[in-house]
Amino acid sequence: MAIVTLNIDVGELAGEPEALYRSAHVVHVACGGHAGNRETMGQAVCSAKRWGAVLGAHPSYPDKAQFGRVSMPLAESDLAHSLEQQLRTLAELAQAESSPLQSVKAHGALYHDIAREPRLANLFLDVIARLLKTEVTLVGPPHSVLLKLGEARGFSCKAEGFADRGKEPSGALVPRGQPGALLSDPRLCALEAQNLARTGLYQTLCVHGDTPNAAQIAEAVRSVLDADVS
Repeated sequence: MAIVTLNIDVGELAGEPEALYRSAHVVHVACGGHAGNRETMGQAVCSAKRWGAVLGAHPSYPDKAQFGRVSMPLAESDLAHSLEQQLRTLAELAQAESSPLQSVKAHGALYHDIAREPRLANLFLDVIARLLKTEVTLVGPPHSVLLKLGEARGFSCKAEGFADRGKEPSGALVPRGQPGALLSDPRLCALEAQNLARTGLYQTLCVHGDTPNAAQIAEAVRSVLDADVS
C-alpha cells in the first residue's frame, strides 16, 4: 500500500498538546487569518522542528470572529493581500528556525471555496507561487479544481481525507454543528483512517488539532497508518 501521511491542523487553541507534533508527519499552522498570531506561530514552528514534523501553512479568510468557517465576499486584491501577509509571517518565522514551509492547505470556508471555484483557486495559487514557489505541496480534496489547476502549474498535490469527521451517505462531510459532524472516539477515528487509506483515493489524512481528544486521536490514526505500510 502507498504511504498515506497524517497531517494535523495546529496553532488554533491555547494549551495545544505537544503530543500532536509527535504524531504528525505534517503540521499545518494557523497563520493569523482564522486563528493564531506571531507568538503561536513561532511556538508551532519550534515544536514541529523538535519532533521532526514537516512544516506547512494553514491560511484562511481573515475572520477570527467566525473562525474562518464562513465565505467572505472580499475583493480579490484584499484576499490576496491577506493571504500574502499570513504566509509571509509564517515563512519568516520558519526561516529563522531553518525550517522551510513545505506544504500549504487552506482552512475552513476558503478550503471549500478554492476547491470548486477556478477564479479563487488561481488567486490562491498565484499567491503561493509568488511567495513560496511551486516546490511546496498543495493539500485539498480529491478531484478538486484546486488540485487540478495546481498540478497543471507544476505543484506537487496531495488529496486529503478526514479521519475525525463524520460522513453522509454520499461521502460528503456532515456539516459542522450537526450531530455526527465530529468523531472524538480515537478507536472510531482509527477505523475511519484505515478505511480511507485503503480506498487508494487519499495521499494524506487530517486530524484537527481542535477536535476533542485530538492528541489521542492523532496517536491512534498514526498507529494504523504506520501499520498499513509496515
